[in-house]
Amino acid sequence: MKAFGKILGLVLLGLLLIIVALGFALTHLFDPNDYKDEIRQIARDKAHIELTLNGDIGWSLFPWLGLELHEASVATLANPTQPFADLQMLGLSVRVLPLLRREVQMSDVRVEGLNLRLNRDKDGHGNWEDIGKVPPVAAKADAPVTGTSEPTAEIPAAPEKPAQPVRLDIDSLTVNNARVEYNDERTGRQFSAESIQLSTGPVHDATDIQVKLTAFLSSNQPDVRVRTELNGDLRFERALQRYKFEDMKLTGEITGEPLQGKAVTFSAQGQLSLDKAANVAEWTGIKISANQLRALGELKVNDLDKTPQISGGVSIAQFDLAKFVDSIGQKLPAMAEDSLSKVELVSRLAGTPTSVVLDNINLKVDDSSFSGRIAVEDFAKQSLRVQLKGDTFDADRYLPPTSAEANSATVARQSEVKSTEADALAGVGSTPLPNAPTKGAWSSDKLIPAERLSKLDLDADLTFGQLTLGKLPIQNAALKATAQGGLLTLENLRGDLYNGNFDAKGTLDVRQPVPLLSMHTQISRVPAEKILESQGKTPPVKGLVTLNSNLTASGNSQKTLIDSLNGTASFVLNNGVLLNANLEQQLCKGIATLNHKSLSSEPRGKDTPFQEFKGNLTLRNGVASNPDLKVRIPGMIVSGSGDVDLRVLGMDYRVGVIVEGDKSDMPDPACQVNERYASIEWPLRCRGPLELGAKACRLDSERLGQVASKLAGDKLGEKLEEKLGDKVSPELKNTLKGLFKR
Repeated sequence: MKAFGKILGLVLLGLLLIIVALGFALTHLFDPNDYKDEIRQIARDKAHIELTLNGDIGWSLFPWLGLELHEASVATLANPTQPFADLQMLGLSVRVLPLLRREVQMSDVRVEGLNLRLNRDKDGHGNWEDIGKVPPVAAKADAPVTGTSEPTAEIPAAPEKPAQPVRLDIDSLTVNNARVEYNDERTGRQFSAESIQLSTGPVHDATDIQVKLTAFLSSNQPDVRVRTELNGDLRFERALQRYKFEDMKLTGEITGEPLQGKAVTFSAQGQLSLDKAANVAEWTGIKISANQLRALGELKVNDLDKTPQISGGVSIAQFDLAKFVDSIGQKLPAMAEDSLSKVELVSRLAGTPTSVVLDNINLKVDDSSFSGRIAVEDFAKQSLRVQLKGDTFDADRYLPPTSAEANSATVARQSEVKSTEADALAGVGSTPLPNAPTKGAWSSDKLIPAERLSKLDLDADLTFGQLTLGKLPIQNAALKATAQGGLLTLENLRGDLYNGNFDAKGTLDVRQPVPLLSMHTQISRVPAEKILESQGKTPPVKGLVTLNSNLTASGNSQKTLIDSLNGTASFVLNNGVLLNANLEQQLCKGIATLNHKSLSSEPRGKDTPFQEFKGNLTLRNGVASNPDLKVRIPGMIVSGSGDVDLRVLGMDYRVGVIVEGDKSDMPDPACQVNERYASIEWPLRCRGPLELGAKACRLDSERLGQVASKLAGDKLGEKLEEKLGDKVSPELKNTLKGLFKR
């Protein structure tokens, strides 16, 4: 038995020596370079590719089946003269005996100077789609001629056994100076990856494989260049269809045309995994940075075999958004200094390839905090859905500052007001308003981004504990708006303002060349002076205003909107005061004139309190007509009519004041009221800049003569009564009195 074993061992040793000798002889006596044409033909017949071998072929047989190709290229049979891939050198070797066990044990695999060119022609056909395919003409020529013989019965094929997975074992993989280029002739777009360097550690199934990859990426539309480096440990378990990339770290830098000469330095880290059997992919332990931006998170994708469903969370640390936007070569709209300097976000995330949702949002912007939900339901349609609740938000901080044109108009208007105010206080104030506007009170700057709004698909629902808008501190503010196809609808804008409240609705139509605005507003018991003061204007009146308006306008600037303003409005001011306007003194002056007396004292107050101030307005092309102005002042009634020209913020009113029989002494003895003046309407003219308010009001000299005539007629009638007594009939006495009153 021992002898048999010894003999068997000697036989096996002899066979091994014979195999080694044959391998040596084959590798030294057989030169594969003599069979290049046969190799090319085998590539055409079996692999259906055009293989060009310009360099030498090196090889070894045992114990390694080694192969080296130099200066080789590959083309499709459809375009044999246009290679889609070439390389300078490919070197690999495989152990022979493990191949018999379906095991691929390879030493170092090296690829030098790989150049891969992918091209899609004007018909949308890619050159890679022809790899391994026989051209139609060749296929027809090679097709066997079929006769008319009867078909033979098909023999059922034996069921195939499931293929055993091939075990892969590579000592290392190295790719140097590779290049991949993609060109689309339909769009003119080009993408490339150059200077590709790939190196790995030993490649084994179910073990960690160290991977390092560097490349330079570029595109022409837009012109962007990216330097990248990827490191990590790759692990694959092919039997379980599980793949992991652990301790992944991607770093690099982006430059190019969109960044306007700036650069973005970026990095991304985390653990990547793919379970093809469960159709699940995950990215955990995410750490992302881009210039000043720092973010953490996790992502999970389910249903990879259907419509992928994304879920996860994101946390962005506080950063300066304005500086970040500047660092990537972009510009934000003009806004107040230090705006968007403190921004941070924590949110859950969900989505699909066509949509994304940020839920359970905790967003902080400068001094404001928000919670709620933001969603883009369709990327292609830019369908934005917003539901946010904020504590405090100063919207004015993020609006463009007033233009130089508007500032100069304001300065000119204030100068005009001061000049007119001085004239009014001096008792002159007779300069009439022009028939048409001569000084612009409003900006001509473009106000509405019509083109951008026409593409907006929006549904927004916002609430704020306090909202500052137009310098107005609005409490418990709520806004609900929609936009679709160029029609923007303000369904509701409401809030509390200075212990009053307001409610507004409206539409903005940008579907036509000139935007059309429609607005319905209700204001209830809001202090009028607070509104005017917040706009930087000197209030001419105090009081709680209640206003209802229905207005329309068209245009794309403050000026064009005011010039086209049309509609109706009604207003009431309660418990108010006419500031710097002592109507009592104005009446005193008129009565003293009629009494041929001079005032002996200065007025005790500068203001005139009133119980109610109301009227209705009809607006046409920026001019508001007010035919029924009524003011209730203790002891008198004020009524009037006139126009407010919003185009130049000017007014022209005729006002009548009736003393209601107040017999008490006036502040000056020269203007004591008696029964004689109880029903007289004293005329005033209010004309000048709107900011003057009652300061622009003075006695109407044209109508004051009519008052004097009436009083003279009444006095003469009294004398006739005394003289005639009962000597004439009552009809004759009334006729004589009437003659003197005309």
